[in-house]
Amino acid sequence: MANPARETTEHPFTAFRFAVEIEIPGVTANACHGAFAECDGVELTLDVKTIREGGNNAAPIRLTGPINLGTVTLKRGMTANFDLWDWLTALQEEGNGKLRATTKIVVMASDGTENARFVLKRCLPVKLKAPALNAKDGMVAVEELQMVYESLELVKPRR
Repeated sequence: MANPARETTEHPFTAFRFAVEIEIPGVTANACHGAFAECDGVELTLDVKTIREGGNNAAPIRLTGPINLGTVTLKRGMTANFDLWDWLTALQEEGNGKLRATTKIVVMASDGTENARFVLKRCLPVKLKAPALNAKDGMVAVEELQMVYESLELVKPRR
């Protein structure tokens, strides 16, 4: 009989193969065709509140508090695809953050199969940084997008 714990123990996921899908209603179905070189800030932090009972000095009580979500940062080599800039322009025109995106970050195995999918809902851009330009360098012009999100869900692949 096989050990179920052993069957689920596999190699750690690699960080170099991933895809980003940003659906922005009214702007595009897949911003920048998912061509991002870096992704960071997909995180969930649980605040903990400590309560000390009178007379019980040795054992503080820990209670869960609110959940804080991170700010995701995406970087890509700038191209003639201006979806991110169009999104910010549309937000400025519409106002009040009506154009919220759904972002899916897909972690893939080396053979291209899906290992995990993070779904970030109601995303708003908080920073869009144009590339640093330097005539002395032969580097790729990299633009940076920072987004906040209101919910984070991990979708496991069906196996």
